[in-house]
Amino acid sequence: MQMSDIRNPDERKKLIWAGVLGMLAILLLWWTFFGFGGNSTRTTPRANSQPTPSAVTRTTGNKVPPSAVDVTAGLLDQLRPVNSEFASVSVPEARRNIFVYYEPPTKPVAVASVPTPTPTPTPPVLLASISPANVYARTGDFTLEISGDKFTPQMRVVVDNSEVPTRYLGPQQVSATVAAAVIANPGARQVMLRSPDGKLYSNAATLNIAAPPTPNYSYVGIIGTVHHIDTAILQDKGSKETLNVQRGDLLGGRFRVTSISEKELVLVDTNLKVKHSLPMSNQGEKGNPLQRPTPRVDSEDDEP
Repeated sequence: MQMSDIRNPDERKKLIWAGVLGMLAILLLWWTFFGFGGNSTRTTPRANSQPTPSAVTRTTGNKVPPSAVDVTAGLLDQLRPVNSEFASVSVPEARRNIFVYYEPPTKPVAVASVPTPTPTPTPPVLLASISPANVYARTGDFTLEISGDKFTPQMRVVVDNSEVPTRYLGPQQVSATVAAAVIANPGARQVMLRSPDGKLYSNAATLNIAAPPTPNYSYVGIIGTVHHIDTAILQDKGSKETLNVQRGDLLGGRFRVTSISEKELVLVDTNLKVKHSLPMSNQGEKGNPLQRPTPRVDSEDDEP
């Protein structure tokens, strides 16, 4: 079989026509067996406002698209005039300020940053407790026992930044002698341990110093001579009862009379060994406290 030369124009035209005829044959066979869109339908155009020729179009196969005139007529039929009334809102005219002047923007206030405080380091030595933790003022010297951990022989007990004599008993126990002058006045004292170079120190403990109990009496008078005063007159501040006392008497089971004079009465607390002075009150100074009261004697002429 002789091959056709596609470079020849005549042969090329033959090939093109052969391809076109083949495609038409394929389309014809497809339409014969399968069809192109189903059964034929009868369409009736919509009645429009404009007169159009009435005609019934029978189509077979594909639907014929409506013309531009039909589409435009349908859209115009759906349009309706709309009457809208917009009410005008009356707004009062803003008042104008003729004295407008430039106001500079407010400068932002710089907030001072507070530095974070440095945490207090943990003391290298532990002070756990002190005994006694409560004492009375104006009492004598006493021994303070301190318990803790990591004590060294070089460490000293410090009471309100004043070193006191210290005795090292071990790494967990020391004792100190606190003088009476340290606790002369009521208040709180800070107790801690510290080495001479300050490298070793402990946390602080509080030593509470309370005021000693005072006698609840007033010194109102005395009975005796100028050279020999042996009896004092006292008055209870609570019950207002008067009583006579002499040297050596014990008041309230606690306070002993040690001295009686024209100016004061001296009592000593037998428990705490604390001395209390009661000055002569104004009530006793109005009369002559050195004169013994003269008892009233009924006269013979007095009628019963």
